[in-house]
Amino acid sequence: MGLQSCTFRLSPFSILRPLSKPYKIPTAFNPLPCRFRYIHCSSRSPLLARALSSAAAAAPQPTTTNLAAASDPDEHKVVKAPQWKAAIDFKWIRENKEAVAANIKNRNSTANLDLVLELYDKFLNVQKEVERLRAERNVVANKMKGKLEPSERQKLIEEGKNLKDGLVTLEEDLVKLTDELQLEAQSVPNITHPDVPIGGEDCSTVRKMVGKPREFSFSIKDHVQLGKDLELFDFDAASEVSGSKFYYLKNEAVLLEMGLVNWAVSEVMKRGFTPLTTPEIVRSSVVEKCGFQPRGTNTQVYSIEGSDQCLIGTAEIPVGGIHMDSILAESSLPLKYVASSHCFRTEAGAAGTATRGLYRVHQFSKVEMFILCRPEESNSFHEELIKIEEDLFSSLGLHFKTLDMATQDLGAPAYRKFDIEAWMPGLGRYGEISSASNCTDYQSRRLGIRFRPELSMTPKKGKGSSPPTQFVHTLNATACAVPRMIVCLLENFQQEDGSVVVPEPLRPFMGGLDIISYKYK
Repeated sequence: MGLQSCTFRLSPFSILRPLSKPYKIPTAFNPLPCRFRYIHCSSRSPLLARALSSAAAAAPQPTTTNLAAASDPDEHKVVKAPQWKAAIDFKWIRENKEAVAANIKNRNSTANLDLVLELYDKFLNVQKEVERLRAERNVVANKMKGKLEPSERQKLIEEGKNLKDGLVTLEEDLVKLTDELQLEAQSVPNITHPDVPIGGEDCSTVRKMVGKPREFSFSIKDHVQLGKDLELFDFDAASEVSGSKFYYLKNEAVLLEMGLVNWAVSEVMKRGFTPLTTPEIVRSSVVEKCGFQPRGTNTQVYSIEGSDQCLIGTAEIPVGGIHMDSILAESSLPLKYVASSHCFRTEAGAAGTATRGLYRVHQFSKVEMFILCRPEESNSFHEELIKIEEDLFSSLGLHFKTLDMATQDLGAPAYRKFDIEAWMPGLGRYGEISSASNCTDYQSRRLGIRFRPELSMTPKKGKGSSPPTQFVHTLNATACAVPRMIVCLLENFQQEDGSVVVPEPLRPFMGGLDIISYKYK
């Protein structure tokens, strides 16, 4: 099905020959896949295809070939330029390709490592050729500065023109190749901590179990029935107004939401975190840089039609972007933020009893922790974040377990992720209420967040004494996802008379309210 050859109106390998004569490009610099051996190198539309020949042998002497019609549509496929570029360490990926391939397999990722490596090899080859032609052009330019015979000068003028035309074509090819390399490589997930269990969610391991399920001496209700009896929710009206998976909070449920947010922010601030409220609409490029797919299949992100903006699914996104494209002083690290925001998620593909009531909704309030730190500190801060979460939920008297999530349950940015699942007696199961992820430098390489290490006590003199910048590591963790916390509190602290006891730590944030009772009593 392939094109075997085509005319070259201009080739970097034939620039000193008559341009009307067709030439065949050597395989080592062929920007098309193996099934396409030659490329139409006109100055108008040279195109680098997605898959490349991996041959890197020395280029043979050009030989002539006849024109063949380019009938395959892949030859003229347009490569979509990325909106942004990540500082991906392609050299590291190539040097550790076995480990990267195993990581992709363990995560059940769709990333195409072979294609990334082929594109990278081709990029290096084309880049090398561009540099060679630039050097030749400089040599010609220097010769032109001396005294020359008219015929010799004319010859150099023609040679310089050919070199310039050849560079234009090759540089266009290099730009397209760079774009496609970026698009392919951006799908490669972060590396994984060696202690992370391999497999699906069922392979996740329990790190810690806190408390025991409460034993009830009466027939219990789930949060939906409790909310109805205590006049705390209105799902029916919200469904008419906004659609399914929306809700109104009423009466004490409003105080409970505000109390949970203020309590969580207050407690986390005691640990040295700076409080934030964030924009809840962000550019889609920032969403992508944080590792989410705003316009992918089954996306969880709401995109605003006719714009490049999205609603946030977590405050992790706007907080991650707060230092985008900046170089931080090492002395400013770590930066710790606790952010309160509304979150919006499509919950595509979610259905069934597991999503009943407040458990899985399209809009909710959440308090998020976010840390930017030195690379060597991220593992210890990950432990700090999960400890904060465990302390928060323990203080409320919840029974929960902490899980080390398996490889296939990790999002692309996560190096390691701990989840906390709390017992929800009305639902009769554990449900996720929090997570804490160490994303190492995956997000910072995309967001462009670096820091400059401080000079040693005796810095070297002269050039290069300033140490090179490094990418920070980023971590995020949920302090309080309000709807699921309400589920836990209502179901775990319900009483036989239908009332619900408010946990003591929350009472100061709810005007001293200690019990939620029937309105008519």
